Amino acid sequence: MAAVCVVFFLAVALAVTGGGEAALVEHAFVEGTLWWHAHVGFLRATIHGALIIRPRSGRNSYPFPRPDKEIPIVIGEWWDVDLVHLETRVENKIYEDWPRSPTINGMLGDLSNCSGVTENNYILNVERGKTYLLRIVNAAVHEEYNLNIAGHKFTVVAVDANYVKPYTTDTIVTASGETVDALLIADAPPGRYYMVAQAVQSPEPSPQIPVLISRGVVYYNYNQSKRSDDDGTPIVAPELPDQHDATPSFYFRGNLTSLLPQPVPLNVDEHLLIAIDVGDICLYEGSPNCMVSKLNNISFELPTRTSLLQAHYNNNMSRSISMLQELPSILPMVEFGHSPKSKATIVRRVRHNTVVEIVFQNPYSSDLISNTNPMHLHGHDFFILGQGLGRYDMVKDVQAYNLVDPPARNTALVPIYGWMAIRFVANNPGVWFLHCHMEKHVSSGMALELVVENGHTLEMTLPPPPEDYPSCDDQNSRVSDE
Repeated sequence: MAAVCVVFFLAVALAVTGGGEAALVEHAFVEGTLWWHAHVGFLRATIHGALIIRPRSGRNSYPFPRPDKEIPIVIGEWWDVDLVHLETRVENKIYEDWPRSPTINGMLGDLSNCSGVTENNYILNVERGKTYLLRIVNAAVHEEYNLNIAGHKFTVVAVDANYVKPYTTDTIVTASGETVDALLIADAPPGRYYMVAQAVQSPEPSPQIPVLISRGVVYYNYNQSKRSDDDGTPIVAPELPDQHDATPSFYFRGNLTSLLPQPVPLNVDEHLLIAIDVGDICLYEGSPNCMVSKLNNISFELPTRTSLLQAHYNNNMSRSISMLQELPSILPMVEFGHSPKSKATIVRRVRHNTVVEIVFQNPYSSDLISNTNPMHLHGHDFFILGQGLGRYDMVKDVQAYNLVDPPARNTALVPIYGWMAIRFVANNPGVWFLHCHMEKHVSSGMALELVVENGHTLEMTLPPPPEDYPSCDDQNSRVSDE
């Protein structure tokens, strides 16, 4: 069934993109940069691309000066291992594999040396005085990346296809699954300047991995007819943040505010506090390959026979999903560093148009392992109301919420040793995955399903599947591989 889903997805993607890496959509309800990717294990490491959504009335209607050119910048990773084999290792709870190097638009850059040959850099050819809209996608399987260009600044204008007030910065920080639109003005002296993508790494006691870094080159008036990109002039390198310093990420996100603020719902129907952690599922000390990730001390397990959406549509979820468990309504005691109590297909049911507020809490003690976790919700955008370090205070921290112009996103990066609060209206009926976008975390249980009930009209009701849609229960219903 997994292969069928991938083929169907690729057929759609190729029909839209014409076989290229970036899809252009001229008419949509949102504007900006999103992305598409495989949703079967680690296959998204290579099956992905940018989805560019332009304004209905044309490029002259951007809420910022029209750029001279738009350029997708996709931060990816090169895994020197078969991705199906990698997925098998993860299923067996072996998490010792890491990419050999990040890539910028598929290029490894000159810091990589394969078989004694230095790899080529991605080259961004610019002309002095012109403005470029960089549509940045973090398609990495795991890591958060700092992006810097020597001698230049960025002006951030959108995140996750939502416009923000222009924000000027030296460093753009994107977590796995996030997108950023930023203007780059070619205002430096003509020359060559490194564009550097460097992974952010949690400090010890988190396990340490090799430094992940890749470089491209911003080249003024590059002659593409040359056989080499080396014209003898020195390449200026940027000053990079320390790879263990999460401060640039924290402040980058804290400086984002909505350009076109939408009313934030003030009356909250559902308050959820979700503790994010990892643990050992084995019952005895020293057992190998037992790490799982968890939300509120429960590690998510996918059903093996019936899809959740199918069970929900047929109104028999509780009967057909054997490991179904409801996320508790009562706020849990936030405990970290303990073994998970259970594995379950964890869901949270809400009525249509319910206003939901979720506070994600990472481990906050320096003696525990804590990571930044990009929590992604399918089917909805949400307001990011606030973030902080340490333990969330339900009385004090609420007073600092941004209820005026919070940014709208589809992925919320929970800071290391800290918390993040989001709020949204559950107005899209169906079953929606809420998960960490780090593949090793979602594969090991850092997820739950949000079940949004139907509303009172046909437009607010989950539509039936197409008549010819293949069913997991019908082994004779197959989609051709052609």
